[in-house]
Amino acid sequence: MILQRPAASRGRGPAGVEWLDSRHSFSFGQYYDPQWMGFGVLRVINEDRVAPGAGFAPHRHANMEILSYVLSGKLAHRDSSGAEGVIGPGELQWMSAGHGVAHSEYNGSRDEPVHFLQIWIQPDRVNAPPAYAHRPASDAPGWQLLASPDGAAGSIAIRQQARLYRLALQAGEEAAFDLDAAERYWLHVARGGVESGGQALGAGDAVGLVDEEGGLVLAGGADGGEVLLFELPAA
Repeated sequence: MILQRPAASRGRGPAGVEWLDSRHSFSFGQYYDPQWMGFGVLRVINEDRVAPGAGFAPHRHANMEILSYVLSGKLAHRDSSGAEGVIGPGELQWMSAGHGVAHSEYNGSRDEPVHFLQIWIQPDRVNAPPAYAHRPASDAPGWQLLASPDGAAGSIAIRQQARLYRLALQAGEEAAFDLDAAERYWLHVARGGVESGGQALGAGDAVGLVDEEGGLVLAGGADGGEVLLFELPAA
C-alpha cells in the first residue's frame, strides 16, 4: 500500500505567530486531522521556519524521541539536563525526553532565519533518563544512516527500533533502497525534487509505504534533491 501526502495538503499552524512558519505532516497542536495522526511510531514531522532571534521558549516533554534536522541556518538548543549546542545545515540533533525534560529551541542567528524539520518518534521504553546527542553533517555519497537503535555506522542511537536515512541526489542521479515488507517506510522530500516510479515529488511531499517490498528507486530532479527515509517497525 502506498500513501500520498502532498506538501500542499499539510496542516499549518499556529495562527497569529509572526516569527514561525510551520507545516505539519501529522496532527500537531492546533492542527487536527483524524486521518493523519502519525505513521506507526512516527508521530510528528513539522517543517519549521523561525525568524532571526526568535524561537520556542522552555517547555516540557516526556517519553518522546525528538529529532531536529537543519536545512539552513542555525538552531540553538538548551535543556534542563544540562545539554546545549548549536547545529547547522545537514546536522541532526537528538533529545530523548525520557521521564521528563524542559528544553528551548531558538534561532541561533539574529540575522537569518533557520529552516529545520522537527521529528517526533515514539520510544520503545518509557521513563528512561533524558539524553542528548548530535550528529555532524556529512557529504558522503549514497544513503547515510543518521539514526538507528544501535548507533551503527556513526548514527545516533535512539530508543526505538527505527532507522533514519538521508540521501542527496544530483540532477538525474539514481539510487535504490531495498524495502522489507516486514517494515514500513516514510519518504519525506526535504528539499529540491526527486522522481520515484515516474512520479515527481517536490519539497515537503511525502510517501508512506506499507507491505511493500523490492527496490525503491529514486532519481534527482532538475535541480537535484534531498530526502529523508524512515524505516519503522510494522506493528
